[in-house]
Amino acid sequence: MSSDCYDACVVTISSWDAFKMHFFSFFLGTWVMVKKLLSSLWKASDQSLKKSRNTPPTCYVDTAGFHSYIKLKRVKLHYVECGAQGKPLLLLLHGFPDCWFGWRYQMPVLSDHFRVIALDLKGFGDSDKPSWRRSYRIEVLLQELSAVIHALGYSTCVLVGHDLGALLGWYFVHQFPELVEKFVSISCPHPNIYWNELPKTNIFNERWINFCQMPYLAEIEVLKDDLKILNKCYQHLEKKKDVSLIDAYKYVFARPEDWCGPINYYRNLPFTRINDCSGPTEVPCLLITGNKDTFAQLESVVKSTEYSLKYTVKIVDGAGHYPHQEMPETINAHLLSFLTVPKPTPKIEKPLPRAGLVNRMIGAVSSTVRYGNHVFGAVQKTTNGVIHSLPVKTVSGN
Repeated sequence: MSSDCYDACVVTISSWDAFKMHFFSFFLGTWVMVKKLLSSLWKASDQSLKKSRNTPPTCYVDTAGFHSYIKLKRVKLHYVECGAQGKPLLLLLHGFPDCWFGWRYQMPVLSDHFRVIALDLKGFGDSDKPSWRRSYRIEVLLQELSAVIHALGYSTCVLVGHDLGALLGWYFVHQFPELVEKFVSISCPHPNIYWNELPKTNIFNERWINFCQMPYLAEIEVLKDDLKILNKCYQHLEKKKDVSLIDAYKYVFARPEDWCGPINYYRNLPFTRINDCSGPTEVPCLLITGNKDTFAQLESVVKSTEYSLKYTVKIVDGAGHYPHQEMPETINAHLLSFLTVPKPTPKIEKPLPRAGLVNRMIGAVSSTVRYGNHVFGAVQKTTNGVIHSLPVKTVSGN
C-alpha cells in the first residue's frame, strides 16, 4: 500500500494496482462505446422505453417519520427521523442503489429505543448531488458523517449500515471509534476483504468497477431499458410482484444526475484500504448476512471478524442481499437483541443473622465435617488407591 494515508488509518493502494485499474477501465470503456454505436445502427434508441417519473409513489411519501435536512460546511443532507430526541442516536446508512427508503421496515421498530436517523448519503435521494469526483473521497465522507453526529447534538451514536453504507461504517469505526458505541454491518465484508474478493456473480463486480472509472459511461448505461438494472438489484421485490416499491426506486434514480454521485463512490473507494497497522476495531460489531447473498460472499463476511475484537455473526437462512427487507422481523429481532441491553434487576441483599449460640454450634459442626473430610483425603493418598479396591455396600433409605 502507498504511504499516502488519512491519519495512518485509511491508506491508498499501490500505484501499480491503481494503474492496472485505470488501464483496464480504458479498454473496457472503449469496447462499450463501440458496442453502443453498433447497437444504435441496428435498433432504435432505448430512450424510447424510458418512462416519465415526476411524481413519487404513495409508498415513498407515506412514512412513519418526518423529513428534514442538515446543512454542513459544503453539503446539505436529507434524512428521515423517528423517535424522541432525548433517546440515544441511531444512524442508518443505506446501500447502493438505495436511499433512506430502504430502512422502511426498521425505523418504526427501532424508534421505540432510539432517535433514528435514516440518512440519504451524499449524492443519493434528496441530499445534495455534487458531480465532482473529489467530493466523494473517503476522508471527505468520513468527516461529513462525523459532522452529522455532532450537528444532531450527540457525541456518540449507534451505526447500522447496509452494503455501501456498511462499507462506509467499517471505515468510520476504524477512523473514529470514539464516536461509535456499536456497529452493525449488513451484507458487507470489511473493506480490505470487500475490494479483493468481489464475487463474479455480483452485478457490480470487478469488471463494473473498472468500467465506472470512465466518466459518464456508467451513468448512461444504468438508464438503459427503463432502469432495468434496478429490477436486477431488487429481485426480491420482483418475486413479490410489488410494482409500487420498484417504481419508488425508479423515481429516486430516474435522472442521470441521480447516478453521478452514487457511482462516484465507486470511483474513489476501490483505491482505499484500512491500514493493517491500525489493528482490529474495539467497537462491538454485529455482522449480518443472508446465506443466499450473491453480492457478498458468506466466507468474506466471516473473514471480516479478523478486523474486530468484539463481534457477533448472524447468518439469515433463505435471505439474499437485502435481508432487512426480505425478512424484516428476523433482522429487527437481531438488531434489538444486539443494540438494546435490558436493565439489570437490582439485587436485594438480606441482612445476615446475628451469630447466636445456635449459629456457633452449626459452625462448629461444619468445621468438624471439613476436618473429617481432610483426614479422609489424607488416608486416601496414603493407601495408594487400596480403599477404592475394597467392596462397597450401598444402603438405601426407606
